[in-house]
Amino acid sequence: MTIMKPSREVGIAGYGAYLPRYRLPGSEVSRVWSEGEDESPVVEKAVAGLDEDAVTMAIEAARNAIARAGIRPQQLRAVWVGSESKPYAVKPSGTIVAQAIGATPNVTAADWEFACKAGTETMQASFALVGSGMGDYALAIGADTAQGRPNDALEYTAASGGAAYVIGPRENSLAYLEGSYSFVSDTPDFYRRAHEHYPRHGGRFTGDPAYFHHVEGAARHLMEELGYTAKDYAQAVLHQPNPKFPARAAKSLGFTPAQIETGLLVGRVGNTYAGSSILGLTAVLDEASPGDRILLVSFGSGAGSDAFSFVVTDLITERRRKAPATATYLARRREVDYAVYARYRNKLLMH
Repeated sequence: MTIMKPSREVGIAGYGAYLPRYRLPGSEVSRVWSEGEDESPVVEKAVAGLDEDAVTMAIEAARNAIARAGIRPQQLRAVWVGSESKPYAVKPSGTIVAQAIGATPNVTAADWEFACKAGTETMQASFALVGSGMGDYALAIGADTAQGRPNDALEYTAASGGAAYVIGPRENSLAYLEGSYSFVSDTPDFYRRAHEHYPRHGGRFTGDPAYFHHVEGAARHLMEELGYTAKDYAQAVLHQPNPKFPARAAKSLGFTPAQIETGLLVGRVGNTYAGSSILGLTAVLDEASPGDRILLVSFGSGAGSDAFSFVVTDLITERRRKAPATATYLARRREVDYAVYARYRNKLLMH
């Protein structure tokens, strides 16, 4: 058996999301760079404001997760932040988040990287830590700001947002873990070298053999070893670099459009990188019923996927009311034009 299952049963004790209110319409990007001729893959994307970065968004999501878990921050034994847009090149984001939420000093904190699956990397590590008995609770976070070179395809979808999960023992979980599986290879579909301001990508190469090979591979291996098919799941959440990729992968895996509809809601405001798939999971948990089985599959360029199988418990009904729903963040919006977006995201380099 190659799936990962900790010796102690664990699950999600609390979850939280955060999305900034600013929205850049895809039509505005098209207007600036192609005089409106290019079609945007999304209606709009979420854009962090002048006073927001991956750390501030991680803190907001973390506070929501802790509120839903109903624990004190001092009960956390790890605060792990996954991101590819850290505000400091050399200084941990994890310590800033831990201090801001009141978890210091008796806690371990660190930053994680693996492109868009940095968030699920923190979840894997948190499940392992709690599952080993080294601590009762750990905080796993994925957060990113928009990174896209001007006049690049990524500029339509590279968005800002974050999600956080308090991982704890099964008996205090609103969704328990049945098992996880990781699937990786050296596939250079997306990268950013030192001192480069924007990442580069391999165009269609990012789909085949990168995204589909890893997402479908991870999902199939996990379901096969657990003895499940798509029909056993109420919902599936797949990484959302754009609307087409997860829809195609889900169909290949046997899922219906209805089974992925809720998780794709967050994709309407772009790809939030490390927070993409786990943000989609927050939207699903906001509407899930006890007994629902949920499949989560991330994807990170470079390349790899983490797949998880969860079962929702009776605690979901009470817990989700303790923090704002993801739909609340989706609904609050303020539209900005390309000039404001360029200023907010520091696209105008003055040197």
